[in-house]
Amino acid sequence: MTLTLERMRADIAQAIDLDPSEIGDSDNLADLGLDSLRLMRLVMEWEGAGLKADFGLFAEYATLGEWWAQVVRPEGSAA
Repeated sequence: MTLTLERMRADIAQAIDLDPSEIGDSDNLADLGLDSLRLMRLVMEWEGAGLKADFGLFAEYATLGEWWAQVVRPEGSAA
């Protein structure tokens, strides 16, 4: 399964017991209830789907939109 923005949104929603429609691209995910343990589980799942990023990237940013921008940025571009 390919990792998409909507898959990330759905996975996050499931992890924090929300409907995906309740998670906006600019919502602070920690404020919505996503803690570091759940985040680690999600990152491991996404790595299984082909994600090439480490946990630190997700800890550095707070929103789904920021995460997605980092996930899709071309290799070698400045962060």
